[in-house]
Amino acid sequence: MHYRRQKRACTSCIMMLASCIMSELKRTTVSAPPAVLRTLEAEAERRNVPLGHVLREAVEGYARDLRERRRPRVGVARSTDGQRAAELTAEPVADPPR
Repeated sequence: MHYRRQKRACTSCIMMLASCIMSELKRTTVSAPPAVLRTLEAEAERRNVPLGHVLREAVEGYARDLRERRRPRVGVARSTDGQRAAELTAEPVADPPR
C-alpha cells in the first residue's frame, strides 16, 4: 500500500515537471520533404532521443545563425555617447529565444 502511494506521488511530480517544461515551448507544425525527415528521424534514433529534440536543436541553431548574420556591419553615423561602432554592432539585433 505504501509503495502505491509513493508511486502515485512520484508520477504526480513528474507530470508537474513536464508541464512546467512544456509551458516554455511553443508547438508548431513542420513541413519537410520525406528524405529530410528520414534523415532527422535516423539521427534521433541513433542518439536515442525524440525527434522533437533534434528538431529543436536544428531550429535553435538556425535562429542563432540568423541573429549573428543580421548584425550591422558598418557604421554610418557618429556616436554621441562615445561608444565605438564595434561595441554597438556586437549586440545581436534580435533577442535570444525564451
